[in-house]
Amino acid sequence: MLKRPILIAAGLAGLVLLAGLGGAYAYFFSGLRTAPKPLALGGSTSASASPATSGASATTLAGSWTVAQGSLAGYRVREQFANQASAHEAVARTSSVSGGVTVQQGASGFQATAIKFNAQLANLKSVDQVAGLDVSRRDSIVSRTLSVSQYPDATFQAESVDLPASLTSGGKESVTIPGQLTIHGVTRSVQLTVQLQVSGGRVQAVGSTSFRMTDFGISPPQVPITAVEPQVTLEFQLDLVKA
Repeated sequence: MLKRPILIAAGLAGLVLLAGLGGAYAYFFSGLRTAPKPLALGGSTSASASPATSGASATTLAGSWTVAQGSLAGYRVREQFANQASAHEAVARTSSVSGGVTVQQGASGFQATAIKFNAQLANLKSVDQVAGLDVSRRDSIVSRTLSVSQYPDATFQAESVDLPASLTSGGKESVTIPGQLTIHGVTRSVQLTVQLQVSGGRVQAVGSTSFRMTDFGISPPQVPITAVEPQVTLEFQLDLVKA
């Protein structure tokens, strides 16, 4: 009399197992994976941002600038799934970005001083896609890995950097900014590669820097059937307005 219920239970357990394996197969072996392109100039999510079509005068460029709505910061990390020939790029971003910079006119251009930007790590959300997987589950792993409850922010600071006078023409200009990056309670010297463009009373700054997790006392997350590479690319897209 007991055999039939036992057989039914076993059958249901088998179906659950197959469903789980099917999801795992889609995740690790289907190859249906996509990641957004790196942040770039002209990609602001701010509805009030003006098109990058005109420059600004030296008078309007000099002054204090602060981070506006629509700014983004995040990371890119490569994951290698079991039995996959190519790695997948995990991407997460946050719009919880603050900070600012002061611009002064110089003899041959401009100088940016008191540079400081801050991103709240607790609000990082995965924006890549993997078939059969809810990538948002990764965010809790990242939060624990970064010890966000203890170290909630990532901060970049720099004393100054020279800006070309041609920035006011509305064209794209590239600068390298040496400064101090603080993550997980550890501060390291880094160089940000930044593209700048002035338009419609705004300055847009897009850039990135790469480093190893271990440089900041962070161990790569341990995930079943997945190897997380230690190299990280930090990227940002800042819309700056006059304070």
